Amino acid sequence: MFRPSSVLVTGISGQVGSALLTLLQDQACGVTRAEFDLAQPETLIAQLDEIEPAVVINAAAYTAVDQAESDAEMAFTVNAASPGVIAQWCAARNAPFVHFSTDYVFAGSGKRQWKETDAVAPLNVYGASKLRGEQLIEKHGGRWLIFRTSWVYDAQGKNFFTTMMRLGRERETLRVVNDQYGAPTYAPQLAEASLTALRNALFQSSFPSGIYHLTQRGETTWHEFAQTIFQRAREQGVQLAVKSVEGIGSKDYPTPTQRPANSRLATNKAKNILNVSLPPWQEGLSDCLAQWVASQNQA
Repeated sequence: MFRPSSVLVTGISGQVGSALLTLLQDQACGVTRAEFDLAQPETLIAQLDEIEPAVVINAAAYTAVDQAESDAEMAFTVNAASPGVIAQWCAARNAPFVHFSTDYVFAGSGKRQWKETDAVAPLNVYGASKLRGEQLIEKHGGRWLIFRTSWVYDAQGKNFFTTMMRLGRERETLRVVNDQYGAPTYAPQLAEASLTALRNALFQSSFPSGIYHLTQRGETTWHEFAQTIFQRAREQGVQLAVKSVEGIGSKDYPTPTQRPANSRLATNKAKNILNVSLPPWQEGLSDCLAQWVASQNQA
């Protein structure tokens, strides 16, 4: 489907970007922030003209949720202005553009799964910046896919899983929030599903541009996720210090910005239109733990 080096992948030092690069191999032209800086949107057109990709997958983003509150201009530049520039370039050349967004575009209230058609109402600057990026991409048209996802992690990045594995070996007691609900999504499985969705979209008679929710199946809380991580790790023979994981409310773990309590995303649209879905979150965790154990054995 793709010719060699036909797919430009941004953010390859991140979780999803690195996974995409691994899957695409010599079909991809992977760029780091130093090589393709979304903080400088005025430089991107010239670089795109030089690379001339047939497809662009933007896995780069400003993801420091708390820091964004005091750094709103940069968050909007990276998450909105630059994706808009890339989308405009792609639309002018009819090149497919894939972009990743977030459950943070919603208010995070209620208990039901959010649908793509539900009203958006971000609670913080990060969510607002990602929403603006979606709007600019849609405005420029062309062939585009936006995948909203949630709770992304892998075996080596800076994320909830790796934090729990570190703390679980250092401390006997942990306190983890138990009133936020969502689906932990393993980055390599998300990357694979997004590529499958893109290929399926390209085979359709009319490219199904739009916003799609793409997360692992099922739901859990951060507290239950942590408990499952430790249970599965022990089953793999990992020695842990942690003895108890206390569930606490969000009010007992204050952060500079509010997080959504309900990050559940309905994924029916992606399954029905793009013929793609991810396995249950427990399967993603099993794969991640196997990767983590293998990396520890190699260290």
